[in-house]
Amino acid sequence: MDISALFAALPGNVAQGIIWGIMALGVFFTFRILDFADLTVDGSFATGGAVAAMLITGGYSVPVALIAATVSGVAAGIVTGLLHTKLGIPGILASILTQISLYSINLNIMKGMANVAINGNKYNLIVSLRYIPQAILISAIFAVVIIIAAYWYFGTEQGSAVRATGSNPNMSQAQGININAMKVLTLGISNGVVALAGGLIAQYQGFADINMGRGAIVIGLAAVIIGEVVGHAIFGKRMNFMIKMVCVVCGGVIYYIVIGIVLWLRMPTNNLKLFTAIIVAIFLAVPYLKGKANNSFRKAAKRGGSN
Repeated sequence: MDISALFAALPGNVAQGIIWGIMALGVFFTFRILDFADLTVDGSFATGGAVAAMLITGGYSVPVALIAATVSGVAAGIVTGLLHTKLGIPGILASILTQISLYSINLNIMKGMANVAINGNKYNLIVSLRYIPQAILISAIFAVVIIIAAYWYFGTEQGSAVRATGSNPNMSQAQGININAMKVLTLGISNGVVALAGGLIAQYQGFADINMGRGAIVIGLAAVIIGEVVGHAIFGKRMNFMIKMVCVVCGGVIYYIVIGIVLWLRMPTNNLKLFTAIIVAIFLAVPYLKGKANNSFRKAAKRGGSN
């Protein structure tokens, strides 16, 4: 194993991690702010990639393709929201139904093809595996803009209503907040961000694939959990909403660096999903074990003081 090969691969891991960190921001909006288990992202991520790829190869500019990809994700999120709020389907089942239907929709978008190539020599892509420094810069700019926009929005009256809905829906409804509208709105925003990331990753890797969103929710949750654990370790109680979002993106970078190390160690790629699950489990367990250890120390201190 050549250590130089690991360092040579790190910039690519960082670029990919930032893009997936943007996707994780969408997961963060529903998972942490709305307290909604949304599995739509596995489908909407691929939808964003499919829409962007088809428009770019069809002669449209990259900005137009990314806007269309974002809109497609918003539509997918709204469908999940309406299934949940208007038809009374439990949230996780509503998102699964949308995710399943998006598989067929994505195939239709790509005209029945399992993947669509985007040649970096033929099209003016804004992020590409061939130009990693540029990919890192552009992806970071997207992440910063989304974080600033989200920080502003969730500080507005409507954004505060969304946060209240996630914290205490019964109390929010009693205060006159239309919690169903807030759920639909947030699911649309979340999946719009996810689909935007899908459009970026399709350009970065040079193709859109029907299965590119498979397991996206796991990676998104991994980035959220890793970011939160690292953020709390560094900032503690000073960790505000903006820092949380920055940490989520950093969580995506950390996750892909870890994956890069796993590949560098030549571990079987068939076990990547297993490694992902283990990584997520470890970071999920850290806060619990830390809290349990602190409680044990407190109890021991009380027993010692009473003696």
